[in-house]
Amino acid sequence: MSVTLITGAANGLGWALARSCHARGDQLLLTDIDDTLLAQRVRELGDERVSAVAGDITDTQLQQRLLERCRERFGRLDLLINNAGITHRSPATRTDPAVFRKVMAVDYQAPVELSLAALPLLRQSQGRIVTIGSMAGWLPVLGRAGYCAAKGALSQFFEVLRAELSQDGIGLLLVYPSFLDTSIERHALGADGQPAGHARSTIGKVRGAEWMAEQILQADAAGRERLFPDRGSRLASLLWRIAPGFYYGQMSRRFAGELPH
Repeated sequence: MSVTLITGAANGLGWALARSCHARGDQLLLTDIDDTLLAQRVRELGDERVSAVAGDITDTQLQQRLLERCRERFGRLDLLINNAGITHRSPATRTDPAVFRKVMAVDYQAPVELSLAALPLLRQSQGRIVTIGSMAGWLPVLGRAGYCAAKGALSQFFEVLRAELSQDGIGLLLVYPSFLDTSIERHALGADGQPAGHARSTIGKVRGAEWMAEQILQADAAGRERLFPDRGSRLASLLWRIAPGFYYGQMSRRFAGELPH
């Protein structure tokens, strides 16, 4: 029976992943900053295979508590899913730098620190790491400068880490979703760090969390290294590389609502 640790597990994609992993028989350790909702999720799953530790994933003490719980409760860790994330919708020139620091801390620093701290357990089990990146880490999106930067850094770090772990028997899957119907966008920050006051702009089909969770677990089970689940985003990424001027024009029209007026 595999032991799976999921961050950002009380909402959206994290909760969809938790339900899917539970349905296939995994023992779960869930974490989320929303302690009330996290406790409710544990009750919904409703058996002794599920444990939870609430807190801010950027807190290194929480990260240590999570790994200690893995050792004490389950004696192992087979799969770490770095899912917790935050975004913003605000022009870079008008955004408080504290917003960029928060986005970078949650989306880049926390998964890096937790993954490195988890390596001893993952080496023992020859386990796997799944990290949720974004197509925003591959191509620029107006109004998301901090998010694009954080996801770009995340991608580069874990691509390098994969090579460094190649002799340790630890697998690593990087997931590059596009637009999902999850709480990360509903909780997006605005320029002042408060909830964003305008609706998001999107390109292509907005996918559901359950669909995305299924794609991720299938890719992980197959031992894949990267998952690009959205064809439209792959085409946009190619366009950005071969015709950046044209891409900028299309992006500027599609995301005009993100620009200051």
